[in-house]
Amino acid sequence: MSDFLPVTRKEMEERGWDRPDFVYVSGDAYVDHSSFGTAIISRLLESRGYRVCIIPQPDWKDDQSIAVFGEPRLAFLVSAGNMDSMVNHFTVSRKRRKTDAYSPGGKTHLRPDHAVVVYSNLIRRTFKRTPIILGGIEASLRRLAHYDYWSDSLKRSVLMDSGADLISYGMGEHSIPEIAEALSSGIPVSQITYIRGTCYRAKDLSACPDAHILPDFERMAADKSLYAKSFAVQYRNTDPFTAVPLAEEYKGKGFVVQNPPSLPLTEQEMDDVYEFPYAGRAHPMYDKEGGVPAISEIRFSLASNRGCFGSCSFCALTFHQGRIVQTRSHDSILREAVSMTQDPDFKGFIHDVGGPTANFRHPACKKQLVKGACKDRQCLFPKPCPNLTVDHSDYLELLRKLRKLPGVKKVFIRSGIRFDYLMADPDRRFFTDLCRYHVSGQLRVAPEHVSPKVLRLMGKPEHRVYEAFLKEYKKINKNLGTDQYAVPYFISSHPGCTMKEAVELAEYIRDLHFTPEQVQDFYPTPSTLSTCMYYTGIHPLTGEKVYVPRSPHEKAIQRALMQYKDPKNRALVLEGLQMAGRMDLIGYGPGCLLRPEKGKARENHGKDRRPKKAPRKR
Repeated sequence: MSDFLPVTRKEMEERGWDRPDFVYVSGDAYVDHSSFGTAIISRLLESRGYRVCIIPQPDWKDDQSIAVFGEPRLAFLVSAGNMDSMVNHFTVSRKRRKTDAYSPGGKTHLRPDHAVVVYSNLIRRTFKRTPIILGGIEASLRRLAHYDYWSDSLKRSVLMDSGADLISYGMGEHSIPEIAEALSSGIPVSQITYIRGTCYRAKDLSACPDAHILPDFERMAADKSLYAKSFAVQYRNTDPFTAVPLAEEYKGKGFVVQNPPSLPLTEQEMDDVYEFPYAGRAHPMYDKEGGVPAISEIRFSLASNRGCFGSCSFCALTFHQGRIVQTRSHDSILREAVSMTQDPDFKGFIHDVGGPTANFRHPACKKQLVKGACKDRQCLFPKPCPNLTVDHSDYLELLRKLRKLPGVKKVFIRSGIRFDYLMADPDRRFFTDLCRYHVSGQLRVAPEHVSPKVLRLMGKPEHRVYEAFLKEYKKINKNLGTDQYAVPYFISSHPGCTMKEAVELAEYIRDLHFTPEQVQDFYPTPSTLSTCMYYTGIHPLTGEKVYVPRSPHEKAIQRALMQYKDPKNRALVLEGLQMAGRMDLIGYGPGCLLRPEKGKARENHGKDRRPKKAPRKR
């Protein structure tokens, strides 16, 4: 356990400080845990000798809320928190969420919409010349022009709207210390244009003559196809070894320049980041409000890796953490686990050992740490690359070590398992251990869809791979004598999904004898391939036109089809079947989705149109 960093002037003065070097403004409540970006960056700066104070969730309607510590010596650091503020506030149907897991007591309305822009402007009204550095997921994924689902428009880089000086995009462990060192040595923030993993504003490109010039914002706003082309260039320049600087022009206001991404962290650097003296909990000032809900699940979880070479189209990890997997050492993870077992609240259960994808414990291939990830080739899609290193032995060994620790009763894996990577491994030892030790009755997996067309646009493997996984999962559990289920996640209304494909998915759910309790409707969040498809109707990497279910009503129908058994969805399901020309699915046969309404003539003979095969059992 450690002392929290100062959140009040009194706490700052108790440390003997007259002013901080940095003031970190966050949209989240202050949780001093390595799963929170605020904690990582502030502890990293602390380890370099800088004085850091934190203003969590300031009142954006009160200018004085930002002046708690006065003017910092070097800069303000600004983040919306662990989530994009708009995703945090709104459901996919654009309705206000009723809770906020990153706020005390789960309260809502403690941060503004578009938080980094609002906070930065709040600071700039009071501190006219103090450098402002934006970071975190919101700034990272909005660093250049981006589609904003909530206003249904193309928005400028947050650097243009915020009045900030720099964006530290991606994971900031390399860029933030470099910025701090430059500022501390007296370099004006306007001259800090050379640091990887940053974006800056420029009147011209004299300081970056080799930049690839993207279409200017005004033309992209008028022509969606230009935005699709720009996004394709950005997507192909997310690798630190191969990326070039990018420049996006704003007529009459200069350019936003994006430097290449930061290099991946080494294993030692990863260990250092996760072994800072975190308090491991929310600040006690929130205790009277019931604490901060987000800490409950991750408090007894272990981060094993970051980065993901899965490259799902609807995921922003490629733009934020990158495709190169970075890992902690076994020793570092075991030290954290031992410390965890000494917590009086620990009940013997480690909730998770993973990251974006739990079973990735090394880069996809050896060349990635030298030459980077391929620009025009995926590691797993449409099939595993011949150069892919498929090996679960290191993860298997780590889990076995954790299970042997005194005080540990069970080690769960709750972050995603990439089943196509699992199936590509001929060694079934990890698969067997997964079923025997690390599943709590249900294993969540994400096939996402069944239609070949939709799966291709999602960047997911063919459905037959998931079917093979289910078969193997059932076989292993039978051999172990365990009664466990695979619970699939599906996405409705993804670009490319017409009503025909939506009905195809509903039929598959019918054949599984499975009724999903929750349905994930596709959510167009900033800087994903799928969001670009949603906005433009174009696949940016291929140029092909893509059908997009955009209307709220059509999205509601596709969602209802996945829960066709719910009586409340009957009218929507009926409409969907009519639109798809699948009235044969209304009747009394075992393959029908709806029964005819009472008192009305049957609309078909109720024939079962499914293939003649035994029904699947769960």
